[in-house]
Amino acid sequence: MRRCPLLPLLALAPLLAACDPASLGATAAVGVGSVAVIGRTPVDAAVSLASGRDCSVVRLDRGQSYCRPEEPPPAPPPYCTRSLGRVDCWREPPLSIPLQRGVADGPVTLTAEQEAHRTRRWGLW
Repeated sequence: MRRCPLLPLLALAPLLAACDPASLGATAAVGVGSVAVIGRTPVDAAVSLASGRDCSVVRLDRGQSYCRPEEPPPAPPPYCTRSLGRVDCWREPPLSIPLQRGVADGPVTLTAEQEAHRTRRWGLW
């Protein structure tokens, strides 16, 4: 049987809403609408904005942690050189003098702009 991800929200809705049934319905509609549109409740959005991480009860319903863990930096690409009829790849460049030219000469690490984009905070700031 499938669990309803909105069940905890509906249980807390009377505590957040006023005693008026119309405001209770509006609070429930905002919660359901925000989960459908952005994948998190308004409370989750506030927690995500304050912590800078992606937090959601939808993740809890999927059996994951409340907040998404931070991603580790990407591993450096292998260093590949041409050999007789094939390509040899190493984790680090070989200690040869002169250093052999790599097959794919490109950036080995992320630029400052790419790293800033990768580690940016969730939300408006």
